[in-house]
Amino acid sequence: MIAAAGPGVAEGGGAAGETIEAVAAAARACTVCAASLPLGPRPVFRISATARVLIIGQAPGTKVHASGIPWNDPSGDRLRDWLGIDRATFYDDSRIAIVPMGLCYPGRLARGGDAPPRPECGRLWQGRLRAAMPAIRLTLLVGSHAILYHLGKGSMEARVRGFAAHLPARFALPHPSWRTRAWAARRPWFETEVIPALRDAFAAALSPQGDPT
Repeated sequence: MIAAAGPGVAEGGGAAGETIEAVAAAARACTVCAASLPLGPRPVFRISATARVLIIGQAPGTKVHASGIPWNDPSGDRLRDWLGIDRATFYDDSRIAIVPMGLCYPGRLARGGDAPPRPECGRLWQGRLRAAMPAIRLTLLVGSHAILYHLGKGSMEARVRGFAAHLPARFALPHPSWRTRAWAARRPWFETEVIPALRDAFAAALSPQGDPT
């Protein structure tokens, strides 16, 4: 397991076949966006060579920036509820990797709410960190930023409801912020169709079935 949350210096593109330790160290040391980050660089992510599920969210909030623990906030509680798992399972780095679209807290918008992930971050780290994890079976795209980057332009709602089109490799979800409660209440199919399918896909990805013997 490699968990990262720390400041450092910028890195460029990675070499083919680089080790997961090298990738993690480079990401942990990144300062490419330093001048635009109000609280400074603190990349928060978790990767491992044995992880089966990759969770790609938005970017750390202030609570996660302070703790260095991804999804360590009410949104994380809601995501764990959707998955039907406890904190111990969620933070088992040997099985679950967490790499947000923006590794560092991006600040606030003038009108309120967190700013979007820095665009440089996805280009620098999404492919490189994913390439270091060959055992990934399922990638959860959580929120519009992750969905847009990995699936291209389109309706988030259509991607979420049309989850079957992206299985078994990917599963699109709305961001589990407090606003999603009202969104889901107006869309009962999210609870009756999407959540059961999400839990099934998640369990299948973590299952030992199909492991090399």
